[in-house]
Amino acid sequence: MSELLEKARKLNKAAKQMGMLSAVEKNEALAIVADHLLTEKEWILSENAKDIEAGKENGLTTSLLDRLLLTEERIEQIVDGVRQLIHLEDPVGETIEAWERPNGLHIETVRVPLGVIGMVYEARPNVTVDAGSLCLKAGNAVLLRGSSSAIHSNKALVHVMRRALGGTAIPEDAVQLLEDTSRETAAEMFKLNQYLDVLIPRGGAGLIQTVMKNATVPVLETGVGNCHVFIDETAGQKMGIEIAINAKLHRPSVCNAAETLLIHEKWPYITEILNALHEKGVELRGSEELVSNYSFVKQATEEDWHTEFLGSILAVKLVSDVREAIDHIDQYGTKHSEAIISEDTKNVRLFFRAVDAAVLYHNASTRFTDGEQFGYGAEIGISTQKLHARGPMGLKALTTTKAIVQGTGQIRS
Repeated sequence: MSELLEKARKLNKAAKQMGMLSAVEKNEALAIVADHLLTEKEWILSENAKDIEAGKENGLTTSLLDRLLLTEERIEQIVDGVRQLIHLEDPVGETIEAWERPNGLHIETVRVPLGVIGMVYEARPNVTVDAGSLCLKAGNAVLLRGSSSAIHSNKALVHVMRRALGGTAIPEDAVQLLEDTSRETAAEMFKLNQYLDVLIPRGGAGLIQTVMKNATVPVLETGVGNCHVFIDETAGQKMGIEIAINAKLHRPSVCNAAETLLIHEKWPYITEILNALHEKGVELRGSEELVSNYSFVKQATEEDWHTEFLGSILAVKLVSDVREAIDHIDQYGTKHSEAIISEDTKNVRLFFRAVDAAVLYHNASTRFTDGEQFGYGAEIGISTQKLHARGPMGLKALTTTKAIVQGTGQIRS
């Protein structure tokens, strides 16, 4: 039997046990997982160092190496995410609505686990723990399929998690890592409807599209982030500059970082913001009018408006009004996160009505599109689709519903 089928069968069995656990039992197990991750921190870092060294030898970009890297601080953040989940309300068993029919039947819909979740992701070992702990808290079993570039880190993290679960109410088989990272095995996983209830891809556009096009298992789609910040004519200088810098540079390699800056052509501080970004080391790619007036602005290509740079590159365009900004976002955006910096209530209202995205911001950085920042604890991804879940996906996004019907002997005539 292949590794995939063996682990899928174990997950299917574990999922049945997971659905019957109480919130207390799950929380106690997650607390032990958090403790073990901290105890084994040095070993996890040593395994991660193997992936970093291999990544450098294989020519991974700076942004990919940053995603791959674990540090003491990042492990502590991962552990904090697990501990935050413990304090969040368990969604399983929640009554969503209840009503009574004229014939006396009492009907209610309640939240239940999805079952077995297949998580497909790239060089981000933090996702291993985020996804694993979220799935467990929501009563699911999870098959983790990371990339070969993070194999040592992922094996170490899953080993620690499984060992921590030994002796707790959560069966250790509820968390499995698919160590075979070949494309052939991945393709088989995408069609494993007999054992998997849903697939969640998290990574670049190529990975997501591969899963969407080849999977027969239902897919909960996450999306790339070609995010925009629009600075309206009424925006203040300090706020506009600070938000643009934060959205671009706080962590350029992640999906909620800004990739395009749209500036109202009459905003008085265009020179100041471009200089500030340039001084921070951002490569600016703009339209002809900007190129002709600023020597450090490079000519933008059509491809630049579409690109998720994931680095210190920013496309910049002057627009005549909020409607032109909306049109640009509609043409090039990926329905992830979009921001307007403005003191004009009418323009903000129009932006919020017209822009189609999972998360919209007024006078705030796009960097807040994050499960922890939304109060969900760790997140399993940012959904840019419109079915089931949208935006940062926390615990409730990892559940479905069932209807419970109670009667007193009714039969249908």
